[in-house]
Amino acid sequence: MILFPAIDLKDGACVRLVRGDMGKATVFNEDPAAQAQEFEAAGFEWLHVVDLNGAFAGRPVNRDAVRAIIGATTMPVQLGGGIRDRETVEAWLEAGVARVILGTAAVRDPEFARDVCARFPGRVVIGIDGRGGRAAVEGWAETSEIKVHELALHFEDAGAAAIVYTDIDRDGALEGLNVEATVALARRIDTPVIASGGVRGPADLEAIAGHADAGIEGVIAGRAIYDGRIDAAAALALMRGV
Repeated sequence: MILFPAIDLKDGACVRLVRGDMGKATVFNEDPAAQAQEFEAAGFEWLHVVDLNGAFAGRPVNRDAVRAIIGATTMPVQLGGGIRDRETVEAWLEAGVARVILGTAAVRDPEFARDVCARFPGRVVIGIDGRGGRAAVEGWAETSEIKVHELALHFEDAGAAAIVYTDIDRDGALEGLNVEATVALARRIDTPVIASGGVRGPADLEAIAGHADAGIEGVIAGRAIYDGRIDAAAALALMRGV
């Protein structure tokens, strides 16, 4: 199971939000590329990056920061935020991003998302951000009428590399990973699921690791790593043993 450290980009800096609120951002590093190097030195094997400004703007905003991260590390990067058309998908993949994440685009234009998954097999992840069981869009500013599991099922045969499922109400709040909802989703689909939102410490990693057989590919952690609540060496040893 993969432990993905998160770099969320706001105005070029590495931040963490609370429940997706751009007004509640804590800056952890002004140099995202240096942060990526720290994660690589700690032994992490993947990096999860989100262009927060891009998610709200509907287009890439933190291009320079993302390119600096790609150039500073050999870790594969999965990137989300503001990726709404095929040109942007192609541009990021050509720039060195290993996997792009489609969130709002998957809700607003699912057939576009399915087409991109087919064109770039294994390199497109569907990001499903849930609030009250329904998918949120536009940087979590709006909640759609589409249920999380219905959206996931729509992409079952599309060729998506994985689905990132984030519980918005827990994201950045250190209230604990929503293991029950994540596992329930993973058991309903064949596409691998990456858990996200609310990881507060080793207990959450142990809890999700206990359900590896459900189809959980990994878990994303942010604030708990930055705050030192999660020790990288111990956490990586746990996850690699699953």
